[in-house]
Amino acid sequence: MLFVSNDLLTLQRTFIHSFVEAASWCFECIQHLYQRIQTMLITRGSTEMVRYGPPQPTGERGGLPPEEVIFGKAPDMALVRKTMAKVAATSIPVLITGESGTGKEVIARLLHRDSLVSGKPFVQVNCAAIPGTLLESELFGYEKGAFTGAMTAKPGRIELANGGTLFLDEIGEFDPSIQAKLLQVLQDSQFSRIGGQTDKQVNVRFVFATNRDLEEEIAIGNFREDLFYRINVVNIHLPPLRERLEDIPELCEYFITRHNETFNCRARMLSEGHIADLQKYHWPGNIRQLENLTKRYVVLGSEEAILSELQDREQDIFKFVIPAEGHVSLKQITKQAVRQVERKIILKMVEASNWNRKHAAKRLNISYRALLYKLKDAGVPSERRKALEKKAAERKTQSLNIAPPADDQQT
Repeated sequence: MLFVSNDLLTLQRTFIHSFVEAASWCFECIQHLYQRIQTMLITRGSTEMVRYGPPQPTGERGGLPPEEVIFGKAPDMALVRKTMAKVAATSIPVLITGESGTGKEVIARLLHRDSLVSGKPFVQVNCAAIPGTLLESELFGYEKGAFTGAMTAKPGRIELANGGTLFLDEIGEFDPSIQAKLLQVLQDSQFSRIGGQTDKQVNVRFVFATNRDLEEEIAIGNFREDLFYRINVVNIHLPPLRERLEDIPELCEYFITRHNETFNCRARMLSEGHIADLQKYHWPGNIRQLENLTKRYVVLGSEEAILSELQDREQDIFKFVIPAEGHVSLKQITKQAVRQVERKIILKMVEASNWNRKHAAKRLNISYRALLYKLKDAGVPSERRKALEKKAAERKTQSLNIAPPADDQQT
């Protein structure tokens, strides 16, 4: 009986061992297949999809907006155009700076289109979208067995861009260790994959972009000074949209036409009055914000909807205009700004408290008497009256829209 038990135990152990080996083999096969598919997609995506970009409306050269739309009439953009004409056909690195949404990617693609390697790959890497732990392998690639899970070798984006253009967006997000390796590529045109023993030679045209002040990043130790001088051979600074308001009509016309084709809509062009209202806005999101706004207009078909949205946002901005005589009172202006912000905070808190002023005072950590004084000083009660009048008007409208009984409708 004891012999049988030992035999069954041995058989059970053998079965478990075989099962574990089979499961491990299946896992390795799946992982190997995943690595091959990932490599294939990255290779095709970087050399084909990224190179040619997403489908664009007919008539756009190289998948880009017309140059009269890109550069417009602003003097600062005329300088950008002049600089690009001089450096497009060269292989020197270019650093594009400017706020988020100013069109840095479009300028990078335009540089590639007008370069001597326009027929070669255009590979784009959004450094801010890739975690720092993965960015190194994404850029430089890795060899088989370089780390756990590296079942096959994978080329990096630098290698995929060989002969063409590599656009590194948000270069300020680089970790110091990756900055050192990138500096070597810029100096020697050589690099090695992770886990590799030999250097690879590449011929890549580098274009960089950032919305950060890299000189400030150098001062606080986040960016290498020697790398900055390597990438800042030619600097192209893109102005924010609030500094090129004269270009808003052309941009709106272009975006509305494009979105009409994309969404199969027939939205009309904005009137001159609405264009003038758009030119009064400060555009913190720049051209990207304007594009999204026109997209919303095309889909919804309402000019009032987008303009009311801008007006709501504009009310949160303290406006200051230098008077004609040129003299201002800093104390008075500061008081006005504080009063405006305080008024908005109090109004939102009172509304959140269902107009229970005692409860709102407690949440604001001030006395009830102080809240009453601030409400009177800020004119907040009038807002409540407006809200009540608005609700009353809505109830009146609903009562007027109620259909009469069936007997009354008969004639």
